[in-house]
Order: sequence, then structure tokens, then C-alpha cells
Amino acid sequence: MVNFNGNLISSKEKFLNHENRGFKYGDALFETVRISNGKLLFWEDHYFRLMSSMRIFRMEIPMEFTMEFLEAEFIKTLEANKLLGSTARGRLSVFRNDGGRYTPKTNECSFVLEVEELEVPFYTIDDTSYEVELYKDFYVNADMLSNLKSTNKLIHIVSSVYAKENGYQNCLLLNGAKQVVESINGNVFLVSGKKIKTPPLKDGCLDGILRKKLTEIISKWDDFDLEEASISPFELQKADELFITNTIIGIQPITKYRKKRFETTVARSLLGRLNALARLS
Repeated sequence: MVNFNGNLISSKEKFLNHENRGFKYGDALFETVRISNGKLLFWEDHYFRLMSSMRIFRMEIPMEFTMEFLEAEFIKTLEANKLLGSTARGRLSVFRNDGGRYTPKTNECSFVLEVEELEVPFYTIDDTSYEVELYKDFYVNADMLSNLKSTNKLIHIVSSVYAKENGYQNCLLLNGAKQVVESINGNVFLVSGKKIKTPPLKDGCLDGILRKKLTEIISKWDDFDLEEASISPFELQKADELFITNTIIGIQPITKYRKKRFETTVARSLLGRLNALARLS
């Protein structure tokens, strides 16, 4: 069952048409939320990011789009799919209503909410090998639109095809200045000595929720200094650790980049702190 504007509909039923602006123009935003036993982890951060993004997109935010209303819609959808007591991935997509070409006929919006079960109730680290490579065919724009969780993800799609064709688990994306921005599915952190570094938003990376949470954790950690600064590809092979973060996986250590193999000690230490923060969210 999926939730379309508050109505529960079978996932097999056709309820969007060819005029959908998300389909035609990528005129849509989405939030992916990890849910544990009916609790939306870091929901307040997701909600305010969505509201901010809708304003930037010049979408008209419906009066009922309160944090409590949307949370209740998640719960309703979980119940309909018998997942309320499970761990789940929830995706809330918001798109401008049909009509117009590049210039929309209306700024009013609709939403679709979908959920699916996850196997693990808390964040874990997979011990399998995780190799990445730079993706250099196309570049991420270093601007505010790249910070948003929009459905304009073509570079992420073609880079994931490249990774699959070449046997990599992921790719690192670059901006026009050839700086490392993010991975296909999350933000990037680099550990070198006692410094943990992540690209700044001005370089074009996603304004990720887990990125925000880990910067908060690291800022309070006496063992390491946090730096939000541009990352050159030349720094990658000199790093002690590299890891990727997103809301669903939490922390994914990179174990290999070209001839360099990386440790996972810091990532594992951060994981425990992240799970503790998630329980309190």
C-alpha cells in the first residue's frame, strides 16, 4: 500500500499520469527516512530540510503539512503495510501538481509516501570489501540546488551504472573544480591523523541528515578535529580512512580506492555514537 495525498492505495494501482511534473521535469523533492518500531529517526531534521527545500523550489506548502501531520501519515502507511513494529525505510515524495511546461500552472503540491521493510533494527557496519573509484564523465554543480534532495539525480544514476559495469561498489563524484563532493548515495568523510574532513555545502554536496548528525558528534569528540573543507582527489590515497554516510545505511566504510586499502577503526567508533544519538532522536 502507498499513501497518495492521505489516501491509501494499492501499489499495483495506477494513480499518477503522464502529466506528472516529477516525471516530466524532475519537479519534485523527496525525503528518505529510517523508521524503527514506528519511530522516525531524526524526523525533525528531515521535516525542516523538506520545508526549506520546498520554499527554494517555490512550491506552495499546504497548510496541513505540519511535522505532526506528515508523521501521522507515515504511521498510517506503516500500519497499512503491517510494518509498525518493524524497521523500515520510508520515502516521502513531494511534487508540484500537473500542468504547464517549464513554467507550472500551479505551485500547489501533492505527495506520495511509501514504505518497505529493512532487516536490521539499528545501524551496523558490513565487513565485506567496499571499493570505489572516481566518476569523471560528468560533474556535480557547486550550487545550492545540488544541496537539495531533489529527484534530479541523473549523474547519480549514470555513475551507478558505471560502478556496476566496472565492479565497484560505489563512485565518488566531483564538481567542476575537480573536488570530491560526495558518493552516489551519500556524503563522504575522510580521516587523516587526528583530523576528520568532509566537503562543505558550497562545493555542491547534498545537505545530508547523517552528515549533519556526524558533524555534531565529531565536533564534541575530543580525539578528533572536524574540518569542512574541499577534498582533492590527491588526498584520497593519503587518507587513513574514508567512509560514506546516509540515513538508511548510517556509516559505510570504504575499504579500497585504487591501490590503497583503508582502516575502519574511526568509522566503527562513530557508529556506536550514532546509534546512541538515534535512540535519543
